Amino acid sequence: MEIETANCKTKVSECIDNVDLERLSVDRPLKLDVEITGLDKLIEELHKVFSHSHVNIQDVQKLMLGYKSDPKDWRKYAKYDRFRYTRNLVDEGNGAFNIMILCWGPGHASAIHDHADSHCFMKLLSGSLEEVRYDWPDNVQPEVIKKMKRKAKRCCLESEDLEKSDAKYTNGDTGNCQIDGDDFDEFRENYDIKSMKEVGRTRMEIDDVCYINDALGLHRMENPSHVDGAVSLHLYCPPFKSCRVFDAHTGKPTEVKVTFWSMYGKKIKRVLEASDMVDGQQ
Repeated sequence: MEIETANCKTKVSECIDNVDLERLSVDRPLKLDVEITGLDKLIEELHKVFSHSHVNIQDVQKLMLGYKSDPKDWRKYAKYDRFRYTRNLVDEGNGAFNIMILCWGPGHASAIHDHADSHCFMKLLSGSLEEVRYDWPDNVQPEVIKKMKRKAKRCCLESEDLEKSDAKYTNGDTGNCQIDGDDFDEFRENYDIKSMKEVGRTRMEIDDVCYINDALGLHRMENPSHVDGAVSLHLYCPPFKSCRVFDAHTGKPTEVKVTFWSMYGKKIKRVLEASDMVDGQQ
């Protein structure tokens, strides 16, 4: 099974047995064969797709691409804050996904963050944004990478002499094998944390769509303009209430709750949290 047909109603790590994760970088479908007239119609079509037990990643991408941004559709959800970007809930997707609009003032940016083992789709509605991707810090691993390494370890033990494999582990060479349990905890505590490694930058313009999950790495979003704002549409599946942000200089992770600045076009009263620095449920 290719990643385009992976079921994005489940967590990314649950796709690993049936998907070639080395082919996970699917930013754009090859052919656009649907036209969506209006944001409400896009949401309606997404509800139809997510009513099924299996939802292909590429099907979601096609719907997101099929909608052409029109400010009259999303203006009521576009709530800005002077000091930070805002996350504005548009639809909860019956618990299978959520849709939100993020508003970025000039120069606003998110922290480096993960996506809590979920799938993230993003479409630019106004302005431009730059996506900066990073490798995971060597001492921190998402669930999908842990599962991939456990799978690699099983293959390793099946194909190599067990004694030789044990010797490599004793000498500190883990090869493609996973370090589990107490051994991994000790390894993590003693590891020298290094600065985050940037692996790529992509400029998004109006109606561009991108996709990311934890197997592809971490990212941050930033508005490169110091004059104009930007607006982006985000879909996360499955939804989640917390994720991890990473210190750009040390790679140290911190788990934070994700919150909304407004819901369904109405501002909500709340205490600002650390999660205000996270680019949403991405």
